[in-house]
Amino acid sequence: MDTPIRAAHRIGRRSPVGTLGDVTSPEPQPARRFDAVLFDFTGVLTSSPWEAMGKAGDADHDAVLEVLVGPYHEDTDHPWHRLERGELAILEFVTEVELLAAEKGMTLDMNTLKTLLGGLELHDAVIDRIRGLRQEGYLTALVTNNVREGSSHWRAMVPLDELFDVVVDSSEVGMRKPNPAIYLHTLAELGGVAPERAVFLDDQPGNVVGAERAGLTAILVTGADQAVAALDEVLAG
Repeated sequence: MDTPIRAAHRIGRRSPVGTLGDVTSPEPQPARRFDAVLFDFTGVLTSSPWEAMGKAGDADHDAVLEVLVGPYHEDTDHPWHRLERGELAILEFVTEVELLAAEKGMTLDMNTLKTLLGGLELHDAVIDRIRGLRQEGYLTALVTNNVREGSSHWRAMVPLDELFDVVVDSSEVGMRKPNPAIYLHTLAELGGVAPERAVFLDDQPGNVVGAERAGLTAILVTGADQAVAALDEVLAG
């Protein structure tokens, strides 16, 4: 496993509002419960890739996903999990997962995976809400299970510098969701935010459970509008 020293890509930590020339005191702000909001990438900032991934083989959708990504609600030694932790290169993953498929009499079409990112749609409502969070003074972070070889492609899809204080990519830090360590690592990169002062959004139930195990408040995302509404409700509570 890669050491987590390269834990995150830090982006533009913001300076406190106000200058020495201010002559009026700011309006007192009501106390709030949270300081930071953490987001998953695919399925939250974008549409979900899972439907397309389930078509990458000559068996039914669930059977293909079982072979391709293993028990995604866990963090195991399945080839996909090792790929997302940066322990395997993409060609090594392909070799291992095709052997798993052959054991089950299944053939995988790995070309399907090459087009996944191109088929994703951005969730503008979520992206606009992240901009609003930063204007409101919240710290923001992206916590993504991803593949090293795809980094340049997905990073080009959204303005990361504008949206996030910290970006944590599983393939860079040697940890992946739902391991509670990756959430705690992200909070440390944000300057030591306490888990109970952070909210996390993800479309995978296992990743939500992992965040809750780490002490965060977590929201299961089922759609862009639902994500924004649920987040606003939690922040207002």
